[in-house]
Amino acid sequence: MSEEQGAETTAKQVAEWMVQEIRFRGILRQEEAIDYVRTHFGEQFVFVNENGNASLEKEVKKEFRKLHRGRIAWDRDGFMWGWT
Repeated sequence: MSEEQGAETTAKQVAEWMVQEIRFRGILRQEEAIDYVRTHFGEQFVFVNENGNASLEKEVKKEFRKLHRGRIAWDRDGFMWGWT
């Protein structure tokens, strides 16, 4: 199945939701993002990394970086993204 099919969600749509959340709320915690993405967009956008932690799929992160163009920063200690 291709990403271009009609109603199928794309990584870009997931990334757009993340940017909108951070714009509106100021921050987005990773665990909240993972839960929301799993529930509303689908399991295909989440994977378990080598440390055993849930993470967003690489294509989502790539689209996310393209959309925010440096205006959002990752807080490693807080496990969250924040508007800069």
